Amino acid sequence: MAVAAALDCLRDRDRSAVDGLFFASTTAPYAEKQGAAIIATALDLRRDIFTADITDVLRAGTTALKSALDAVAAGSANQVLVVAADSRQGPPRSETERNAGDGAAAFLVGREGVIAELAGSHSLTENMLDNWRSAGDSFVRSWEDRFAAEEGLERIVPEALAGFLDKHQYRPQDFARVALYGPDARRQGRLARRLGFQPEQVQDPLFGRLGSAGAAFAPLLLVGALEEAQPGQLLLTISYGDGSDLLAFRTTESLPDTSGAPPGCGGLAGHLAARRTLESYETYARWRELWTTDDAARRPAPASPSVSALWREADKNLRLYAGQCNGCGYVQYPAQRVCVNCRARDDCAAVRLSDRPGEVFTYSMDYIAGAVDTPLVVSVVDFQGGGRILCMMTDRELAEVRVGMPVTMSFRKLRVVNGIHNYYWKAIPRRFGDE
Repeated sequence: MAVAAALDCLRDRDRSAVDGLFFASTTAPYAEKQGAAIIATALDLRRDIFTADITDVLRAGTTALKSALDAVAAGSANQVLVVAADSRQGPPRSETERNAGDGAAAFLVGREGVIAELAGSHSLTENMLDNWRSAGDSFVRSWEDRFAAEEGLERIVPEALAGFLDKHQYRPQDFARVALYGPDARRQGRLARRLGFQPEQVQDPLFGRLGSAGAAFAPLLLVGALEEAQPGQLLLTISYGDGSDLLAFRTTESLPDTSGAPPGCGGLAGHLAARRTLESYETYARWRELWTTDDAARRPAPASPSVSALWREADKNLRLYAGQCNGCGYVQYPAQRVCVNCRARDDCAAVRLSDRPGEVFTYSMDYIAGAVDTPLVVSVVDFQGGGRILCMMTDRELAEVRVGMPVTMSFRKLRVVNGIHNYYWKAIPRRFGDE
C-alpha cells in the first residue's frame, strides 16, 4: 500500500529530485529491518537519500509529516517523500475489526509547486496505555472503552487543540476542513462537537467505506480535505496516540482548480470509487490468514527464499528493471546479455517498467493453484514502449479479464517464509484512464 500511494503521489514527477523518504506505520513488515529502504528501492529512488521508519504509535503519520516539513525548512533536504501505511488487525468479529481499515497516504514535501503551506503546528506527548500491541501479538489490544475515551482521546486532544489555538491565535471556526482522528464514527463525532467544530467543517471520516486506518488515518483525511479544498483555505489535521499532533495548512493558488486528485493521480476519491466488495467474511478471513483450510496441508511447504538471490535480483524483482538495447531499442524483461532482436552483446540500458501502462497479451486461469483468490490468473503483459512480463494478476473480476485488457503494475507481497518477506510486482486492472 505504501508503494502504491507513493507511486500515485510521484506520477509524472522527477524521482531523482527526492532527497529523503519517511515511512510511518504501526504494522511494518519487519521488527528489525527498515521498511523505508524497501519502499525506496521499489520506487527506484536514488541511493544517496536519507530514509527513516517512524513507527509504534498511532500518530506516526503526522510525526513523519512534521519531520519532513522541518527537514525542508531547515534546508537539509529539498524534497522529502512521506508515506504512511497501516494494516492493524483486531480479533475476529470484534469492534476493532469492524471499525478498522487498511490504507496508505503519501505527500511530497518541498519548496516548489506547493499546494498547501504549513500554517502552524503543535504537539502534546503523554504516556497512555489505551491501545497497544506487544511483540508477538497478532491483534491490537484495548483497555476498557470508557477509560480509553474519557482519560485518553477526549482529554488529550482537547488539551492539545487548546494549546495549538493559543499558540497561533486561531479559532475553531477559522478552519474550512478538519481531518480528525477517531476510532469509530460515534466517538469521532462526539469529539468533534466537544472541540467546537461544526459538522460541515469535519472531513468525512469514511467509516463504512474505509475505516480507521491507524497511522495513515489522519493523513488520509488530509488528502481528502486537499482534494475538496479551494485556494486560500485553512485545513487542520489532528492525530492521536500517546499524545496528539496538530498541523495546519493554508492552500495556495497552485492547488488544482478542479475537485479531486491532481491530474494523473487516482487520489483518495478515485481509489475509493474503484474498490470492490468481497463476497463473504470467509474470503476476508482467508486473506487475513484467520481462516485456514486443509488445502495447505495437501501441499509441500514453500521453500525459503535465498537472501543472496533476493539481493542479487533486486533490480529485476523490486525496481522492475528491463534492459533496452542501445542499438535497436528492443526492450527485454528480464534484461539479457544478448539482444534477441539484433543480437548485440552487453549493450543495453536499464529501463523501469513499474510505472508504464500495459495490456494483457494472453492469460490463463489456474483453479488448483491453492491461491486465496482462486482461480489464479497468470497473465502475459505487454508494456507501452516495449517489454513483456509473465506475472500474476490480482484485484480482478473474472468476467473482466480479457486479451487486450488495460493493466498497471502493483507492488505486492508474494509470501512470507522463515520471516523473509518476498515482494514482487503483479498486474491489476487499470483503474484510471490516464495511468
